[in-house]
Amino acid sequence: MPEVIINGPEGRLECRYMPGPDQNAPTALILHPEPDKNGTMNNRVTFSTYKLFQSRGFSVMRFNFRGVGRSQGVFDNGEGELSDAATAMDWLQSQHPGSNICWIAGFSFGSWIGMQLLMRRPEITGFISLSPPASTHDFTFLAPCPASGLIVHGSKNEQVPHPKVDALVEKISKQKGVAIDINLIDGANHFFSTHLDEAMSSVSDYLDRTENGAVMPTAD
Repeated sequence: MPEVIINGPEGRLECRYMPGPDQNAPTALILHPEPDKNGTMNNRVTFSTYKLFQSRGFSVMRFNFRGVGRSQGVFDNGEGELSDAATAMDWLQSQHPGSNICWIAGFSFGSWIGMQLLMRRPEITGFISLSPPASTHDFTFLAPCPASGLIVHGSKNEQVPHPKVDALVEKISKQKGVAIDINLIDGANHFFSTHLDEAMSSVSDYLDRTENGAVMPTAD
């Protein structure tokens, strides 16, 4: 799991990057939760998502937003973090210029940043959004959502009641040819504390059903 340091908008960004089995492997960028609440790229949901995409043959990257870990800068309430994510995606795609499949995945704050990046980068072919903070962050920029994807949420999410997410999906599911799936995991909280395996199984099952995500694990 090689460490990579790239030049970000406010200095270095600390990353972990694992190339896929070939130069044209599909790519995935994984975004971590709230930097101002001790969220890092080593968060268990973020790390598990990273490992899941890696196991399916993706070239995958996760990184620390500005001001987290060894990344330089200070928390910027989302604007700067979106620039960080765009820079990380630029670097990832520069390593795999022949790849035509690109996924964005994020947990909590990371899902909010990921969905904003989705609106700006037409090359993104799918998204995974885990516990999107629909109660506290504005998602009205998704008008409508330009790519299909999956939202995974817990029925016992104390921070974001699931009706908020249902309303979000209803609002953004307007684009012809775009389908947004939602999987409500019974009993799970915001962090999937005792339901992480179920959350990852949900993501894996979705990728199995999706042409752009149906990359079989590489043989040992």
